[in-house]
Amino acid sequence: MRKVTVYEIKGLYRDDFRVNGYEFGEGEKAVCIVGSMRGNEIQQLYCCSQMVRKLKQMEQDGKLVSGKKILVIPCVNPYSMNTQKRFWSVDNTDINRMFPGYSEGETTQRIAEGVFAVISEYQFGIQFTSFYMPGEFMPHVRMMGTGFEDTGLARQFGMPYVVIRKVRPYDTTTLNYNWQIWETQAFSIYTTTTTRVDKKSAGEAMRGILNFLNKQGIVEYHSHDGYISQVVKDTDMVSVRTNRSGLFEPTVRVGDEVSKGQKLAYIYDSFEGEVIDELTAPVEGIVFFMHSEPLTYSNTAVFKLVVRNE
Repeated sequence: MRKVTVYEIKGLYRDDFRVNGYEFGEGEKAVCIVGSMRGNEIQQLYCCSQMVRKLKQMEQDGKLVSGKKILVIPCVNPYSMNTQKRFWSVDNTDINRMFPGYSEGETTQRIAEGVFAVISEYQFGIQFTSFYMPGEFMPHVRMMGTGFEDTGLARQFGMPYVVIRKVRPYDTTTLNYNWQIWETQAFSIYTTTTTRVDKKSAGEAMRGILNFLNKQGIVEYHSHDGYISQVVKDTDMVSVRTNRSGLFEPTVRVGDEVSKGQKLAYIYDSFEGEVIDELTAPVEGIVFFMHSEPLTYSNTAVFKLVVRNE
């Protein structure tokens, strides 16, 4: 294992800004694994740290295939992580909306450009990422529907779901999208949580990545193959929205099977404590995403359901 500086900005008054990575093996640039880009992505940082620990042990045990290089970058935004802000602490911009970057632009554009110049050379790209809304997910692999996506490869992770996301205009500046456009096979990994560590879903994600790397001839790893992944489009999921704002109390959990008409959550008046809204399942399906904050606004998608196959 070699610790390397992927990108650096000289500091005038404080320590320099550095994006550090960990290289394993030599030769063909096989896979790059990227962790947190936002300051609240604690789970994503944890997942990458566990990948570094596992790959270090596998390297010592001779389980890495020769002629293949692996790069792991646990955190692209240590400044925001240190100040506990989700976005860049100076101007509140999102690094994951700045790719492929611009070397003469704003700070986050320069960071994106510097990092992307290194990681765009890898055959496979895997990013631990988070959703724009606070909530919990079924662990899954997500790909942008750019026309370059390969669902067959995505299913080799053995995770419960492979989700194809319809590309919106603002998606064209994300890492996943630009990796694919620059001919890297890119996958986003979602675990259950973001702001707190969930070891169970982190372990599932790590086993999925190692299964994938084994099937690509990058590492030697033998475990159960996981799930036969169900491929779904994000546009086919059914959203359940609130009618009123207030205190949010779910009655189900992520991964639960629900029947049509089943109670999913109650919304309480924040001042008077009365139930002002009851949310029910419009279809029979599985709870794929659930809002995780105690308060919610009106007309907010607090659940996403995968329709149960007949």
